[in-house]
Amino acid sequence: MKRYTRDMRGYGPNAPHPQWPGNAKVAVQFVLNYEEGGENCVLHGDAASEAFLSDIPGASQWAGQRHWNMESIYEYGARSGFWRLHRLFTSAGIPLTIYGVATALARSPEQVAAMRAADWEIASHGLKWVEHKDMTEEDERAAIAEAVRLHTEVVGTPPRGWYTGRCSENTVRLVAEHGGFDYVSDTYDDDLPYWAEIGSHDQLIIPYTLEANDMRFATAPGWVTGDDFGRYLIDAFDTLYAEGIEGRPAMMTVGLHCRLIGRPGKIAGLKRFIAHLQSHDHVWCPRRIDIAAHWANTHPPARFERPSQMPKDRFVSLYGSIFEHSPWVAERAYSLELGPAHDSAIGLHNALCRAFRSATEEERLAVLNAHPDLAGKLASAGRLTAESTSEQAGAGLDMLTDEERATFTRLNTDYVAKHGFPFIIAVRDHDKGSILAQFHKRIDNDRATEFSEACRQVERIAAFRLKDMLP
Repeated sequence: MKRYTRDMRGYGPNAPHPQWPGNAKVAVQFVLNYEEGGENCVLHGDAASEAFLSDIPGASQWAGQRHWNMESIYEYGARSGFWRLHRLFTSAGIPLTIYGVATALARSPEQVAAMRAADWEIASHGLKWVEHKDMTEEDERAAIAEAVRLHTEVVGTPPRGWYTGRCSENTVRLVAEHGGFDYVSDTYDDDLPYWAEIGSHDQLIIPYTLEANDMRFATAPGWVTGDDFGRYLIDAFDTLYAEGIEGRPAMMTVGLHCRLIGRPGKIAGLKRFIAHLQSHDHVWCPRRIDIAAHWANTHPPARFERPSQMPKDRFVSLYGSIFEHSPWVAERAYSLELGPAHDSAIGLHNALCRAFRSATEEERLAVLNAHPDLAGKLASAGRLTAESTSEQAGAGLDMLTDEERATFTRLNTDYVAKHGFPFIIAVRDHDKGSILAQFHKRIDNDRATEFSEACRQVERIAAFRLKDMLP
């Protein structure tokens, strides 16, 4: 059994309407990352200095040494940038979510007091602003637990949101297993929150952003002027706002850092963006914890039995009749690389069709011959499958006049004599009249053409049957 764990489907083409408060067309959420004092530094017991997200071009770690310039840039964020951003957002009346590195918060009591006085959410940004990718599971689990302990000690309340940033492949699972978090944000994969099934726990995920993010002032390609950043944010907002008016509201996250956007020349673009969004009606600017509460109340988790997670016997039991009397199709589909993308009607249909299409012509012919004649003897004797019975009844084939039944019998006999398999049509696409019209039209096709068309109709019937069973 091969299974692909990445979710390439998400909500698919029909995302849920978020029903934001106040009929908002877009939810714009600002995150301020507070990392200053939690970065790599030999004073913090680290092996080398920091090299990530600063205004030093081409910075590299200095092993065993303090990097005075790097440290002072981070200090600017705490000493000056934070307060500039505090004045901006409190005057604008927009609450922030703080992604707070626990050790950084512990070294900044005045900033923490200001965050709390402004009623900003202080979520956890891990214990230290360091890479998690090379940590063992045991070490990362311990770091998560210590981050929560220290955060609670410093802030006075435990964090209800989590974002590591420099995470490992295990981070989201380990945070969910730790428990106590209303949301986790270590993904960038959607414009809306969603529920992740992690073991028996339903964990709300609120995706973050690396593109509507001032970190690109410190990366290439990236922002050069405040207007670069501001213009990008305005364009993103205008696109989402227009989509919201069209009935598809979404979420926009803006990621900020004290030492980056807190500089005078950079913050000017952010100010212009805030003025732009505040010139529009029906815009919601919440904290992330507010989004989490809204989503949990409006769109609570709803589990269903997922094909990609079923044992083989259960899978074949449920889907073995999708292709008429041909459970081997489901058996072969089960051996494919199934994943979350196949937990929908369209996705599983694709897997079953792959198994059918890769079969020999003799095997596909057997599937065709497993289908009953339309309104034939099996129907009269009540010996159709439940699916075929329902489908034929839906098209009115269970209520034929004697003349209509005689016509169907004659056409069935002539068709099988010419092509060697029953006439197959997805009756849910038709009524009695159009079925008869197709019968008369198709009976004169050559066998190869009709074999291809019959196979296509078998796949169409399968699609209808799966839509009765899956999202």
